[in-house]
Amino acid sequence: MPQALAVPVTSRFHDALAYASQLHATQARKGAEIPYVAHLLAVASIVLEAGGSEDEAIAALLHDGPEDQGGEATLAEIRRRFGNVVAEIVAGCSDTLAEPKPPWEERKRDYIAHLRRADASTLLVSAADKVHNARSTLRDLREFGPSVWERFSATREQTLTNYRQLIAAYADAPAGDPRRAGLVRELRELVDGMEHAEGALKE
Repeated sequence: MPQALAVPVTSRFHDALAYASQLHATQARKGAEIPYVAHLLAVASIVLEAGGSEDEAIAALLHDGPEDQGGEATLAEIRRRFGNVVAEIVAGCSDTLAEPKPPWEERKRDYIAHLRRADASTLLVSAADKVHNARSTLRDLREFGPSVWERFSATREQTLTNYRQLIAAYADAPAGDPRRAGLVRELRELVDGMEHAEGALKE
């Protein structure tokens, strides 16, 4: 009989998945009729496939909770239910918990500066988040064309510049982590694809 593989996650992960699904139950992806939990599952999958720990995968499920659903109160609940390690990763992946949110450019500039001194776990989850966002955007650009950029708060040029700055921050951060290297490489390829997708549609 084949030997059973060890289960890589515990009931904490399942509890986090249920909590994340409840937090984002009424939320959909930008410009799409896709339940938001699909993004959270994808980011957790990317983290686990990169060799992430259970705490990192739980943080991936919850990374948008405080920013989108409740701010500091939600972060405190995450800390109570899933511990300090998870809560600190989630906080590190949030570009702001302030209401109202600061202007887009200010938030993105401050977030990139934060990433340059972030710990390896935060960088892993953050990079996984951006990889899934970029995968989704590239897929939609290939299907729907440049109208996809209208979904975003920023222009096409601002969005692509932000991705390039994120790539540099992930690559240059002092918290070295071989698990992140593949994600940085994929993100760079996805952003290259986003820049060229519209030209391919015109051919």
